[in-house]
Amino acid sequence: MTKSAQAVWDNCLSFIKDNITPQAYKTWFAPIKVVKLTDAALSIQVPSKFFYEWLEEHYVQLLKVALNKELGETAKLVYVIKMENTYGNNQPFTEKIPSANRSTLKSQHVDAPLKNKNPELKNPFVIPGIRNLQIESQLNPNYNFDNFLEGDSNRLARSAGMAVANKPGGTSFNPLLVFGGVGLGKTHLAHAIGVQIKDKYPDKTVLYISAEKFTQQYIESVKKNNRNDFIHFYQVIDILIVDDIQLLSGKAGTQDVFFHIFNHLHQNGKQVILTSDKAPVDMQDIEQRLLSRFKWGLSAELQHPEFETRISIIKHKLYQDGVEMPEEIVEFLANNIKTNIRELEGAIISLIAHSSFNKKEITLDLAKKIVDNYVKHTKREVSIDYIQKIVSDYFQMDVDTLQSKTRKRHIVQARQLAMFFAKKLTKASLASIGSQIGQRDHATVLHACKTVDNLASTDKQFRKYVEDLNKKLTV
Repeated sequence: MTKSAQAVWDNCLSFIKDNITPQAYKTWFAPIKVVKLTDAALSIQVPSKFFYEWLEEHYVQLLKVALNKELGETAKLVYVIKMENTYGNNQPFTEKIPSANRSTLKSQHVDAPLKNKNPELKNPFVIPGIRNLQIESQLNPNYNFDNFLEGDSNRLARSAGMAVANKPGGTSFNPLLVFGGVGLGKTHLAHAIGVQIKDKYPDKTVLYISAEKFTQQYIESVKKNNRNDFIHFYQVIDILIVDDIQLLSGKAGTQDVFFHIFNHLHQNGKQVILTSDKAPVDMQDIEQRLLSRFKWGLSAELQHPEFETRISIIKHKLYQDGVEMPEEIVEFLANNIKTNIRELEGAIISLIAHSSFNKKEITLDLAKKIVDNYVKHTKREVSIDYIQKIVSDYFQMDVDTLQSKTRKRHIVQARQLAMFFAKKLTKASLASIGSQIGQRDHATVLHACKTVDNLASTDKQFRKYVEDLNKKLTV
């Protein structure tokens, strides 16, 4: 007697249910519908391409065993992707995809992109209750190429950005990853690319978002059980700009969903632009499969601006504000604020403000006073490597000893202090801090921070350690 498609699938589900957690079953197998059984090929319906990719990546072996038990070694699995009324469309979009893994279920992969671009998709940027069918770009028009001045320090990144803006998705710079230290213009350049694309290609959907906001939206979608809507929204973007991509560090779920969104966009000729405070090779706790994709295109570094560029930036800023300033003061500012563009512009604004409010001329003495005050109070961002070096030097040991597995009390305390200050002075996640300080997990870092707080309030000598290190790290 021939088995029905439903009976085969019910038996498969029974086997699968015994081998995974109830939550995983509810999320990834309960929504699947059986379509038909033709010879040894079972067709099942899944709600999105992401859903199919997830099953192929995480459960293909389980599916293979279950199906082979029912249909024998020649079993094939065909996915039917059907997004019913996801965007308010009357006709669902359907595509058939055999299993991608030939060695498991003996079939070939036919790749068909998502084509539905109906604007009535669930937009995570829209406040519930307010009808807004447009996807706002979230771009700042003040950040454009006209006021992103070119110099030796940014020429490659700027040129690549211009090329992408002129032909998004059509250059080898996909993704374009712009990286560099704080205040060097990464966000400015990312916005400038988006602004120019919107001007040149008004029909294209451009979206700028910070990695932090992306993570928040993803968490919210999981809570509300509409993760697929979240994924579908990002899959229809033509140009996706993600700022501070390094903040995905240690966030496995967010990295996974971004991986699938990235793959879909890249495979369909869409442009991805990323910014980071470090090069891909230096990113901690980002999955290798994601890092490998970051390296597919171009990684362009923004360096500290050289003297001539700093002069140009000052003069451009003064011109924009309609202010004149003697050449010697311009050169003084350029010579004394070298770290980043944000500090340089901040000092100029402070100087102009003091001059206006106090009705004083802009003099060299006033400039010196402002610069001394500004540089002194500008908080310096420190790295985890720098913190480990300072702590190791303070306790007269090397960094390898600090990171070692030894349980000697003074070394453990030094390691805990390094973790404490890494949490206090950097934006790194607990997982990232633990990974960089001796390959510990996030729970160890959390325990270290609590221990330091407790000891600092009860142990006078330990409190002195904290105070001394705090001075060394925050001067």
